[in-house]
Amino acid sequence: MPTPILQTDTGPLMHKAVEEATRLLKAGEVVALPTETVYGLAADALNPEAVAKVFEAKERPSFDPLIVHLPNKKALDQVAEVPADIQPVVQKIIEQMWPGPLTIVLPKKPCVPDIVTAGLPSVAVRVSKNAVFRRVAEALGRPIAAPSANRFGSISPTSAGAVAAELDDRIPLIVDGGACLCGIESTIIKIEPGSPKPIITILRPGPITPDDLKVYGKVKHASRTVVDEATEAPGQLASHYAPRTPLRLLSKPEDFIPEPGKRYALMSYRGDVEDGYTGLTEWVHVQILSPGKGKLPEAAVRFFYVLRELDGLGVDEIIAEPMFEHGMGIAMMDKLRRAAVKH
Repeated sequence: MPTPILQTDTGPLMHKAVEEATRLLKAGEVVALPTETVYGLAADALNPEAVAKVFEAKERPSFDPLIVHLPNKKALDQVAEVPADIQPVVQKIIEQMWPGPLTIVLPKKPCVPDIVTAGLPSVAVRVSKNAVFRRVAEALGRPIAAPSANRFGSISPTSAGAVAAELDDRIPLIVDGGACLCGIESTIIKIEPGSPKPIITILRPGPITPDDLKVYGKVKHASRTVVDEATEAPGQLASHYAPRTPLRLLSKPEDFIPEPGKRYALMSYRGDVEDGYTGLTEWVHVQILSPGKGKLPEAAVRFFYVLRELDGLGVDEIIAEPMFEHGMGIAMMDKLRRAAVKH
């Protein structure tokens, strides 16, 4: 049976969708819900049997931890401890950044099942600003584990249709909240005491950029994972976010030598001929992330949608242009590198 999709674009439809999603979550089921980043596959985070269904539906390895979404800021102390030496900076960050696309890794409380944290002593937590997700979280009144609603390692979904393409008939409900506003997964950080400023390590780049965080402490990036093994936060595995079609990130145009008989598609940053990529070959199709303007936020919103469209063309290889590696470009370049590792 195809998975039912409930709309939320009117008051009565929203009420019905929230009510049904909450009912299923309370019954220990999983539900696909929109967030401001990507669609998540939600389960009651304190119910290990429900969380196990997330791993089963996604075919996700048990060593990859999940993010726990809280119904509100005050719920942080239900699932995490905030060490005294970083408490002031954590408080400042959540006051300014929550709800929003920022996840913080903190020591977990015993109530959080090991299956959620992959046996780690820490838990990744955030508060979503998406209206649909927040209504469900508040109605449930419990923390929600919600990794991206797709098969493990594949392209993250930013629409209800993309969720259905990945998980149709594997889950009991998809709630359609429209397209995601950010388009890429939340930034994940950990915070450590430091002098004169706290040290903020970005474990996974995302919509909240280093420039956004530098007012709170000294910002650094975690080294990239080069093997698929246990990690301290989601989205750090070497191979991730990958289409089924082989993808190659092309550092510069002159590196591309097309092979006779192969069919290529191009993921272009801004579609500008002067960048040197659009004229390299007879592309089967060119998808542009930010036509003409090269705006990173626009590119981020379109990123997974464009990747999914190119993956459906049946070409032999997807070629991806690089983009400016600052701001949200850091996250997109990180995802392209991980997508390319698979092949």
